[in-house]
Amino acid sequence: MNEANKKLTIAVTGASGYLGSWIVKSALDAGHTVRGTVRDPDDTERCGHLRALEGQERLSLYRANLLEAGAFDEVTDGADVVIHSASPFVRDNITDPDVQLLQPAVDGTRNVLASVNRNASVRRVVLTSSVAAIMGDAREALDYPDRRVDETRWNRTSTREHETYSYSKTLAERAAWELDGQQERWSLVTINPAFIVGPALSRRLDGTSVSIMRQLGDGSFRQGAPEIYLGFVDVRDVALGHIRAAERENAAGRFILSGRVASFPEIAKILRERIGSSYPFPKGRVPKWLLWIIGPRVGIPRRYVSTNVGIPFEIDNTRSREILGIEYRETSDTVTEHFRQLIEFGAV
Repeated sequence: MNEANKKLTIAVTGASGYLGSWIVKSALDAGHTVRGTVRDPDDTERCGHLRALEGQERLSLYRANLLEAGAFDEVTDGADVVIHSASPFVRDNITDPDVQLLQPAVDGTRNVLASVNRNASVRRVVLTSSVAAIMGDAREALDYPDRRVDETRWNRTSTREHETYSYSKTLAERAAWELDGQQERWSLVTINPAFIVGPALSRRLDGTSVSIMRQLGDGSFRQGAPEIYLGFVDVRDVALGHIRAAERENAAGRFILSGRVASFPEIAKILRERIGSSYPFPKGRVPKWLLWIIGPRVGIPRRYVSTNVGIPFEIDNTRSREILGIEYRETSDTVTEHFRQLIEFGAV
């Protein structure tokens, strides 16, 4: 890897996405050559922000489909590192879990790693996993000392029917580790970020983090926000974590990337104090008993309410700080910057 500032050729899947775009930028800023996969390299609306990046003369874009066998052969041929960040992030309106989540996540990972196995140049794979592969429902933390979650844990509660997104990330990461164990040429590192927030490089507004930030400021939770706790992490810190994992010889295994753990009412309070009263940020929290009653009407299943609402936990980010050298941005600053960008885009 890059201990001596060796410049790498890095293939990045999902290059035009919210996180993928920042990974591309971080790699270019570090002087690396980047090959990014997108659905359509000629789509200026989705790829124009990548073409405008500083260092874009070291960027080339390739067409690839997660579910197409061999689609990643060309982009991985000659690459030193493959960063696989392409995976669907869908939590609402799931009508077909296999098509919307499980097949793209699991079969997509297998297809990318099959291409890696066919190209002898690749020495490391960095997989974008998730804290969701480490812990499903918050109640899992009740079984851990000090309710603290670390990289030794695996999601024990998500299923095809319950928290399908978390289940897809768990299956995809397990598939990656299984394939890693079947060979010795390349090493696998997984990045397991918490809930990613922060400004986007494009003006797309279809992401889950955007949806939640909008709901906090558009009156959806005017009567109060649910007491759901999440680890929050800045998208730029997550992107840097991927590049450090690509560069550093001693990077191995799983890395949780998470800043502060906070509840939605706490985030709303930050926004109210930083942004002001021009937007209807929630001032209180919805009682758990009331959410149990009304939750199904607003898309929050009672099982989720029972096993997540009102259950705080801690996330151990020691490995990412000590090995990858991540110095986390303050969550208050990140969510404020994110909301201000939504104002600038006219999204709220």
